[in-house]
Amino acid sequence: MSSNPFPFTAVVGQDDLRLALLLNAVSPAVGGVLVRGEKGTAKSTAVRALSALMPTLDVVSGCRFSCDPGSPDPACPDGPHEPGAFETRPARMVELPVGASEDRLVGALDIERALAEGVKAFEPGLLADAHRGILYVDEVNLLHDHLVDLLLDAAAMGASYVEREGVSVRHAARFLLVGTMNPEEGELRPQLLDRFGLTVEVAASREPDQRVEVVRRRLAYDDDPAGFAARWADEEAAVRARIVAARKLLPSVRLGDGALRQIAATCAAFEVDGMRADIVMARTATALAAWEGRTEVLAEDVRRAALLALPHRRRRNPFDAPGLDEDKLDRTLEEFSGEDEDDTDPDPDGPGGGGGQPTPDAGPQGGDSGARPEAGEDGQPQPSGAGEQSAVRAAEPFRTKVLSVPGIGEGAAGRRSRARTEHGRTTGARRPRGTLTKLHLAATVQAAAPHQRARGRSGPGLVVRRDDLRQATREGREGNLVLFVVDASGSMAARQRMSAVKGAVLSLLLDAYQRRDKVGLVTFRGAAADVALPPTSSVDAAAARLESLPTGGRTPLAAGLLKAHDVLRVERLRDPARRALVVVVTDGRATGGPEPVALASRAARLFAADGVASVVVDCESGPVRLGLAGELAGELGGTAVTLDELRADSIAGLVKDVQRRAA
Repeated sequence: MSSNPFPFTAVVGQDDLRLALLLNAVSPAVGGVLVRGEKGTAKSTAVRALSALMPTLDVVSGCRFSCDPGSPDPACPDGPHEPGAFETRPARMVELPVGASEDRLVGALDIERALAEGVKAFEPGLLADAHRGILYVDEVNLLHDHLVDLLLDAAAMGASYVEREGVSVRHAARFLLVGTMNPEEGELRPQLLDRFGLTVEVAASREPDQRVEVVRRRLAYDDDPAGFAARWADEEAAVRARIVAARKLLPSVRLGDGALRQIAATCAAFEVDGMRADIVMARTATALAAWEGRTEVLAEDVRRAALLALPHRRRRNPFDAPGLDEDKLDRTLEEFSGEDEDDTDPDPDGPGGGGGQPTPDAGPQGGDSGARPEAGEDGQPQPSGAGEQSAVRAAEPFRTKVLSVPGIGEGAAGRRSRARTEHGRTTGARRPRGTLTKLHLAATVQAAAPHQRARGRSGPGLVVRRDDLRQATREGREGNLVLFVVDASGSMAARQRMSAVKGAVLSLLLDAYQRRDKVGLVTFRGAAADVALPPTSSVDAAAARLESLPTGGRTPLAAGLLKAHDVLRVERLRDPARRALVVVVTDGRATGGPEPVALASRAARLFAADGVASVVVDCESGPVRLGLAGELAGELGGTAVTLDELRADSIAGLVKDVQRRAA
């Protein structure tokens, strides 16, 4: 990173982003910022620029944990600290890489010395480096869930705890947490979203003049970073001084009962879960008042705090669009604007009453989606080869049975199929490959025990050598690539039928989201197959493509299977450890091209030959059933389930693993 980062005050536009970052600089208790937006929108530039505005710090000389000499941490692993020696340095900005290990994040204990000598030899991690500074996580949505949990726990508690086989170390870890993400690459779980204090949606300006200014400033900075920074030095110094002044004023800001009632009423009106939103709004409104140089929180502070603190807390699943109905927000604030505590009995049906209504872009779960017609009432199937039919709305999703890949994999952590992972139940022990991360204590003692006399053991302590250490092998769950191959031909085009099919796929997408899978979508109809969505972690993108899927034409089943096979081949090169589960949604008919049935059969056998786990969701309906989907499942080496059997609460009632039939 350049020694002259792009000046914060030179960032064009992005007012909400800059305000959210500054409020956290004034009051880190707000809880950090999550910045969501498309690539190339100055997310990382603004975050890195903020570090230059942070006030300098006094730290205890030689302390690896940046203790404040005025109030050193009594539990600091480098302590106790003697009063006196300190140094002044800039606040750090620490970046957490997506591929970081748990030890890199929280620090590592030397297990060998802990067992043999009883010494807590601790190597600090990134949380210690970020104490009293900024911790920045780019692409936080791609970080493993257990690391996000550790990160957010430390941010909430202001401390990090490292425990290994009963040996523990604690140190202070208070930092300004900033995460950036591109929603197209996948969403954070709602539980993790809620842990970020504020969220900001950013997008590139559509105003030509503003875009010209962005390019002009960037080119000027790239040509002469030092000179460009010098031209903005006065503006930077003014903002830095304003942050310092706001920090000093913050303890004097009064949050009155009227503002508190507005905060509580707003959170209740928008039906956010828990009480974290109320607390974050209160802290944000207080920081806003201090930033504006006031000692009283006003209604406008509450409004701006709501726009930053509530949108991401209204998401119930990945298909809900973030956002806030500002008209409803204004009505709620106006209704509770009075200071009189006896002003009761508001009309529950009037302004501000009732729950939040879906917004027009609320996605597949509801809302006014006028561009999509309602499902038809007749339910009559279209003849094979019928022309294109407009897209229909998906039926209500449901909880599906667990479909898993057989065997034990070694893919990315998730919640679908069995795998060897760093987290899970202990199943055995082995010699460590590289750094020891999970000690198997019993196996280590067993390995060391026969050598105690030869090593001259004379006291109660166990003499342990590095060769004795054993790594615990653990079994947990992995995420898979769930590739949907969806028949959109005329034989599937009955409106009620296609609505049910889309509802089933939507249900499987929700299941994939909860189990941390990647998903892909291949559709086939007419004369060809298309990759509607390449493999991605963004299940809401898959849902959007599914909703707009038209139907009609012949059934090129072979083309759909071959296209899916090609997608898997490419994905195996990119991510060989991630195993695939292919879900073919069809009635089994094949009518496209010459010898369609024979071609489909040969294409299906490619999956069986590669050992790819598969399941066919049989969409055939009516009194006469040909059983073609079952035959296709046999050729694939997988199994077939009907739409009814896919439900977790169906009469079949048992969790069904995907099974490959014997050759």
